[in-house]
Amino acid sequence: MATIRGGVFTRTDAQACGYDAADIEQLVQCGTWRTIERGRYAHRRMLIVVNAEMMHLRRLHRLLRDGPPGLVASHQSAAGLHGLPLWGLDLSAVHVTVNRGRAGRVAGGVHRHVGSPPAGQVRTWNGLRLVTPARAVTEVAATGPAEAAVVCVDAALHARLVTPRTLDVAVACLGAGRGRAAAALGSASGRACSVGESRLRYLLRSAGLPEPSELPPPPVYEYGEADGPALWFAEQRTVVEFEPWLPYWGSCAGCEDDRYVPDSGPQPVEYVWVPWTDLDQPQLVVDRVRSAFARAAARSGVRQFDPSRRRTGRRRRRIPIGGDVPC
Repeated sequence: MATIRGGVFTRTDAQACGYDAADIEQLVQCGTWRTIERGRYAHRRMLIVVNAEMMHLRRLHRLLRDGPPGLVASHQSAAGLHGLPLWGLDLSAVHVTVNRGRAGRVAGGVHRHVGSPPAGQVRTWNGLRLVTPARAVTEVAATGPAEAAVVCVDAALHARLVTPRTLDVAVACLGAGRGRAAAALGSASGRACSVGESRLRYLLRSAGLPEPSELPPPPVYEYGEADGPALWFAEQRTVVEFEPWLPYWGSCAGCEDDRYVPDSGPQPVEYVWVPWTDLDQPQLVVDRVRSAFARAAARSGVRQFDPSRRRTGRRRRRIPIGGDVPC
C-alpha cells in the first residue's frame, strides 16, 4: 500500500493493514517510520530513495484524495497504482479521466482525458477510483511509446492481472488509438519476466529475427552454464544471455515447466551476452545476434536460406550433350 501511494500513507491505512496504535507509536519511535505530518507517515527507506515513479504516484494519490469528485486514474497513472512498471513512460503529468471538459487539457501537472470508460472497466480500491489493469494497459499502448507499452503489457501478463481475452475487450472499447494499441499488444511476448527481457525480445522481433524457443538452453554447453536467464534459438544453435534488470513481480507463468530435456535437440555452438546498457543501442544488439547466427551456421555446416531473398543473376540454360548451341 505504501508503494502504490508513493511511499506516504495515513494512519487509517496502517490500521487497515493490521497495525494498532501501539504498533504505530513503536515504529515511529524506533525510526522505521517517519512522520510526514499529523496522521501521515512514510517508511524511512522510501524517504532515502525517491524516484520519479514514486513522486508521480504521490501526486496522483493526493489528487484523487483531495481533488474534485469524479476523477478516475487512467493510463500510466492507473498502471502504476496496479503495481506495473512505468519504464519509458512520461511521468511529468498525472493522468485522470473525467466525464466532461476539454479533451487533452494539461494544467498544473494534470493531464485530463475526457471519456466514459465502461462500468466494468472502472473499479474502486481503498477509496481510489481507477480503471482496471486491462484498460490501463491498453490506454498506455494507445498513447505511449511502443517499447514502453510492450514492457507494461508483459508485466501485466506475467502478474496475471490481464489475459489476452480481457485485453481484446479493452482494445475494442477504446476510441482513438485502437490500431496502435492492437499493434503494441501484438508485439508483446507474454513470456518475459523482467523489463530487460521484454526490451530484448521486442527489439529482436522488430528486427525480423526468429522467435526464440519456449525452452531454456541446455544446462551445459561449450561456453559453460548460463549464469542468468537466456533466450535459446534452437534452429540457429545460439544462446543469447541478458541482464534481467527490473524483474516483474508475481510468479513466472510456465517457468516451472521450462526444463530442458537432454538429447532432445541440437547443442548450442554460439553465445551472446547482452547487458542492460546495450539495449539503448538496438542496432548494435541486432548485429551482434545476427553475427552469432552466421558463425553458428558456418560452424555447424548448415546453410539457411532466406525465402524472401530476391534472386540475383540469370539462370544458365542447360544444353544437352550433342545438341545444337542456339544462336
